[in-house]
Amino acid sequence: MKILFFGDIFGRPGREVLRHMLPQWKKEYKPDVIIANGENASHGAGISENAIKEMLGAGVDIVTGGNHSIEGKNADVLLNDAKLPLLRPANMSSACAGKGHRYFTFGNKEILVINLIGQVHMRFHYDSPFLALDNILEENKSGKNANIILVDWHAEASSEKVALAWHVDGRVSAVLGTHSHTPTADARILPQGTGLISDVGFLGPHNSIIGQEISQNLKRFLTQTPIKVDVAQAPPYEINAVFLEIDNASGKTIKIEQVRKIIQEDLKK
Repeated sequence: MKILFFGDIFGRPGREVLRHMLPQWKKEYKPDVIIANGENASHGAGISENAIKEMLGAGVDIVTGGNHSIEGKNADVLLNDAKLPLLRPANMSSACAGKGHRYFTFGNKEILVINLIGQVHMRFHYDSPFLALDNILEENKSGKNANIILVDWHAEASSEKVALAWHVDGRVSAVLGTHSHTPTADARILPQGTGLISDVGFLGPHNSIIGQEISQNLKRFLTQTPIKVDVAQAPPYEINAVFLEIDNASGKTIKIEQVRKIIQEDLKK
């Protein structure tokens, strides 16, 4: 199975560059499944009906989330809509709307997609992602027993991200890091066949501070005062993804490739 996984889609610029590049990459990579993290898709923080429609309309099959998933005008309604292929982290409070793992069928193959959020350097206190993942995998083993299992691992610290991947090496197909918006250079396959990258990177304005406007962010750092920060302007844009090839029989990753492009043209025209 071939999978194209996009990192955090940040605001309108992220949606614009996704819509622009996805047709080309579909022709080039011929993915069976396209997954994207959409927790920043609406104005850089949160989800919305229009943003989700735009991502699905561009060709995304599954939308994963993170700490901003529960934000947005109708977030609860959207997360609880079983017709939408939408996830939020499984180890968030059970009081939150939505689900943290779901099964999807593509062709004659069923896959399990799991969304998790980290504990290190995060604003809120989440349940253990390690234990949550163990529980989901045990449930899968005694139930549907899907062998292609993808984890969107939405966390800040690279050490925590890599640790989780080693914890489940050979038990999941891939652990794909999101949240920090900066692509890491550690894409690899662990000894038991689990693909890993600490952070895929984001889709959005290239000349920015993780997608946000530069001068406002600098003022916030220099003055240590809370300042509203807007989505930065584009072009230029950047787009980051990983392409995976997974063996259908074993569920192991046999190829992981980082995909990245900077685009100078104005995609709003």
